Amino acid sequence: MATWVKSCGVLIYRDRPQREFLLMRHPDRWDLPKGHIDAGETELECALRELQEETRISHSDVQIDGSFRFAYDYTFRGRKTGKPHQKTLVVFLGLLLQDIEIVPTEHPSFAWQTWSPPHQIQAQTIDPLLAAVAEHWQSG
Repeated sequence: MATWVKSCGVLIYRDRPQREFLLMRHPDRWDLPKGHIDAGETELECALRELQEETRISHSDVQIDGSFRFAYDYTFRGRKTGKPHQKTLVVFLGLLLQDIEIVPTEHPSFAWQTWSPPHQIQAQTIDPLLAAVAEHWQSG
């Protein structure tokens, strides 16, 4: 039987000089600042903690869009055991309120990606997230 894990993060964007969003670089893919939820932690608390741990962006540097919450369930294979795991990814949307220095602590680098949907960055999770954000902004 597969184990179930939950991971939470924030898609950070800025509107100056143009609309861009933050991606973190793994050795083989792009990702978001996110991580596993701790016992007793809310999804948003986890997302903001992981954001600060992985980028040094503080919760006071971000305005969370309270009307957006993206959730996605998928299966992945553990790197060490190869066993299947079920994962729920929850992502919030946050506007960076001021220019600050991004300090990646768990990734080799980061990049600001220009907002120009449809995006083709990572088919399993990031592309569906960005499509949901585009729909959210169009309907709002």
